Amino acid sequence: MRNVTPVKVGNLTLDGKHIYIQSMLNVPSTDIEGSVAQAVSLEKAGCEIVRAAIPNMEAVALIPAIKEKINIPLVADIHFDYKLALAAADAGIDKIRINPGNIGDMQKVRAVVKKCTEKHIPIRIGVNGGSLEKELLAKYGSPCADALVESAMGHVRILEQCDFGDIIISLKSSNVNIMVEAYRKLSQLCSYPLHLGVTEAGTERMGIIKSSIGIGSLLVDGIGETIRVSLTDSPEKEIYAAKDILKAIGRGSGVQIVSCPTCGRTRIDLIGLAKQVEELTKDIHKDIKVAVMGCVVNGIGEAGEADIGIAGGDGKAVIFAHGEKLFTVSEDKALQALMDEIEKL
Repeated sequence: MRNVTPVKVGNLTLDGKHIYIQSMLNVPSTDIEGSVAQAVSLEKAGCEIVRAAIPNMEAVALIPAIKEKINIPLVADIHFDYKLALAAADAGIDKIRINPGNIGDMQKVRAVVKKCTEKHIPIRIGVNGGSLEKELLAKYGSPCADALVESAMGHVRILEQCDFGDIIISLKSSNVNIMVEAYRKLSQLCSYPLHLGVTEAGTERMGIIKSSIGIGSLLVDGIGETIRVSLTDSPEKEIYAAKDILKAIGRGSGVQIVSCPTCGRTRIDLIGLAKQVEELTKDIHKDIKVAVMGCVVNGIGEAGEADIGIAGGDGKAVIFAHGEKLFTVSEDKALQALMDEIEKL
């Protein structure tokens, strides 16, 4: 595991012992009521850190309104205007995402650092392949991994010159290969917590695929303290996708479903059944493995490690646990029987 310098965000500590799931509000910043409602919805879905765009002074009003209704840290996403960072800090924000190299002279940087130090607010440096400095693009010819890393370390040095160390870094690219390479290189250069994400990943289908490869590869390497699955969709879907990525690498909690791809032996609507089980268990927080298998011939053996499972037959199904048959039910009662057994666990 990578050695991480702990940084506190609200009541959370980013130290590598837990991977925190993050998302961002996509309601217009002018809609305070809608923003609050979405933040509450995200927390219920399992979001652990939520970010809101603060494009102007009017948007600062979002901060106290949201924080009154949620129990998770709130991050202000700020670009260029240091006065917005100061106002957000005074309004009670838990973390500020701003690049110190883009907010003007050192006097402005020191003002932000001073305020964040006083209020124990960390700063996330967010480097994006689509907005690299012109001199770095001229030097490297394209937004490559080395350019992202050099940009990030340049911003880091500015904060370090101000004796500020509560730093979190993200290096986002829409190119999965560049994103992975950049984070791997950066992880060798510093011990600050890293926020992982493939930016502009796309709509739900391709966005989840790209994010799973990029984020998952790094987490398996022991790199990353927070993650965001960026989707052109509702942010709640980002949360469920992130939870699934963590489950897939053994770092998540909740129900993990294993199901077979079906074959010619299948005699029940296993695809429909598996989808129903997935939907009904998505908000269950028990750390259990549930199997949905197509036939009794291989199902119970192949999914013998499951805490509870179902194996299809000809118009019926077997409910099993840890490789042992419990009972048989008709197909029309199979789903309810399985959910009843899950409830008992």
